[in-house]
Amino acid sequence: MLTFLIILFALALIIISIIKFDIHPFLALFVGAIVYGLLVGMPTDLIIKSITEGFGGVLGSIGLLILLGVIIGTFLEKTGGAFVIAQRILSWIGEKSVMLAMMVTGYILSIPVFGDSAFIMMNPINKSLSHKGKLPFAATTVALTLGISASHSLVPPTPGPIAAAGILEADLGMIIFWGIIVSSLALVPCFFFVKYALRNIHLEPQFAEVEKTTVIKKYPSLGKSFLPIIIPLLLIILASIAKYPTQPLGDSAFTQLIMFLGTPVIALLLGAFLSFTLPAKFDVKLLSSSGWFGEALLIAAPVILITGAGGVFGKMLQNSGIADLVSTNLNGASWGLFLPFLMALSLKTAQGSSTVALITTASIVAPLMATLGLDSEMMRVFTVLAIGAGAIAISHANDSFFWAMTQLTGMNIKQGNQSHSLGTLIMAVSAILIIYTLTLFV
Repeated sequence: MLTFLIILFALALIIISIIKFDIHPFLALFVGAIVYGLLVGMPTDLIIKSITEGFGGVLGSIGLLILLGVIIGTFLEKTGGAFVIAQRILSWIGEKSVMLAMMVTGYILSIPVFGDSAFIMMNPINKSLSHKGKLPFAATTVALTLGISASHSLVPPTPGPIAAAGILEADLGMIIFWGIIVSSLALVPCFFFVKYALRNIHLEPQFAEVEKTTVIKKYPSLGKSFLPIIIPLLLIILASIAKYPTQPLGDSAFTQLIMFLGTPVIALLLGAFLSFTLPAKFDVKLLSSSGWFGEALLIAAPVILITGAGGVFGKMLQNSGIADLVSTNLNGASWGLFLPFLMALSLKTAQGSSTVALITTASIVAPLMATLGLDSEMMRVFTVLAIGAGAIAISHANDSFFWAMTQLTGMNIKQGNQSHSLGTLIMAVSAILIIYTLTLFV
């Protein structure tokens, strides 16, 4: 009981530090891990070993993946490639189906581009189309935010799911495959929620910024814009299929090549190189420390550091013998996937960041996988997705994305809670139910 109380104290220390004192999540997680180790009486040499192994082990496997994913997203955003993808999706679906178009566009853009950036990019288009189609602006806005939220927490190469996959040693290709299925299905009830439940929220779009935000230089072609996203995803999924014990792709030299190119770090490196072809006129200065590459490093660095600190926390828990304690106290209980889901949901609701919730929950759950019956290859995949589902909700006033959405659209806090916040909860619950159902058949 004392150990569990110490864990709760450490988590409370981390959350309060982030929320109340605005301390960076890296420092809060790192210090919280050390405090936990000291309070449970771990030998000092074991605490040091947990720090080095936890930080180095996690970053050694996923640090580069996070960086490469951010580089791809940065080049897509800066060149207007993401905008090209958005415009084409809108033309495919049609202006008459604005809500669906916003949801699908937000979903696709949020795979390579950070959620806040995807929303800022799409907001002027959303305003214009909702006004032109005489549709509730609040409904089209939340369709966009929920589409963004779905892939942000469930589909790599978004940093959060990549980090969780690395911490739990889950197959990234299978997470991409099942993540797309789960997130797409979870958006179905969200679509009906947006379409029917938000019709009475009255919100008038302001058009002062529309004209100036939609004027951009020459864009890359649609094909070039899609390649940095599609090629890495396909290679990773193909490599995962090739690794099956039944060898569905055979054992030829071509299969070995696919397995090499589909290694996540190689696949995302190819995606990064493809993103370098997006500028209309390539300038090597873009790859300098002051260019777009340097900007990507600055964006990725905090996520990588937070992931490393989460690894330290997880290793500290593991080396303190937490798995044995949980096994003793949860004997006979069938929490399964619902424990990591509830942990992630609680952390997301408490401190606001989906990425922090994903990384922290994965770090806590990692030593407990065998105890919870989740240590098979497929259950590791579904555990990452369960954590991602929990990390979707509840987005409210402590989430920067919530403020970006409300401030740019003119929503008040009450309207934001009634629409976006409730929508994230519906999506999270839908996702975990879909994941649990899939485990019964897969």
